[in-house]
Amino acid sequence: MHDWQTKSIHYQLGNIGSEIGRALKWQQTAPQKAVAAAERALELIDWSLADRRNTAFLKELARIREVFADSFFGTNQYDQTQESWDRYFFPYALVANQRLPNASIEQ
Repeated sequence: MHDWQTKSIHYQLGNIGSEIGRALKWQQTAPQKAVAAAERALELIDWSLADRRNTAFLKELARIREVFADSFFGTNQYDQTQESWDRYFFPYALVANQRLPNASIEQ
């Protein structure tokens, strides 16, 4: 079992969102870094899909994987932007951060 599968769904989605954000941020300026981040995001999604505790989230996780893969590697048929991904994932990161001891988000 990966340590990943001991983490909450909020933690998992918050970290997936961070990797997606990195991939999109670097897409134009550092393509190799962007591809590595995109592949890492897909790997984390796959680990979350394999986590038996996430059965209620399987459809959502699979859809995230499909839409992100299309937006990064495909034609972006769903018209996703970095801002739309950030809006989607920020609440998960916020909840995960609030649940960590001594955690704070800098404004």
